[in-house]
Amino acid sequence: MPIDITDRLAISDLLAVYGDVLDAGQYDEWPGLFAEECVYTVYDAADAERGLSIGYMLDDCRARVLDRVKFVKEVWRGTVEPYRTRHVTQLARINPAGAGRYTVRSNFMVSYTQPDGTCGLLVAGRAQDVIQVSVGSAQFVERKLYLDGTPARYLVYPL
Repeated sequence: MPIDITDRLAISDLLAVYGDVLDAGQYDEWPGLFAEECVYTVYDAADAERGLSIGYMLDDCRARVLDRVKFVKEVWRGTVEPYRTRHVTQLARINPAGAGRYTVRSNFMVSYTQPDGTCGLLVAGRAQDVIQVSVGSAQFVERKLYLDGTPARYLVYPL
């Protein structure tokens, strides 16, 4: 089934803005990319394939997504070494799911830069999203990230 170009552009824009918001450290804007009823999780792909539900981040409702921002800005501030991130996302597939919703698969890599200028690959993996599109804009209903390997360092910020 063909996908409306306006919906395709809204989904592509959501994925681009998502990485840009996180890379700019604009964490207060991050929850606005999610629907009111939402899920954000990060798993090890190998564990998920074995049916293990152990996750790095398990935000099963909007309140927990908001809590994640509070932790980054208030709780962990000054207690962890900060690092900058750069997100690169490759949109792989969009499938209609009905009622303005789409299941979306993408691949991603997130690099990090430490305060001393040292750079590296933080994580790589795939995203399985459910995205709601209405009137040319899109929000995540579910964002499930599956990491291909162990993160290069601790995960403080959303991926």
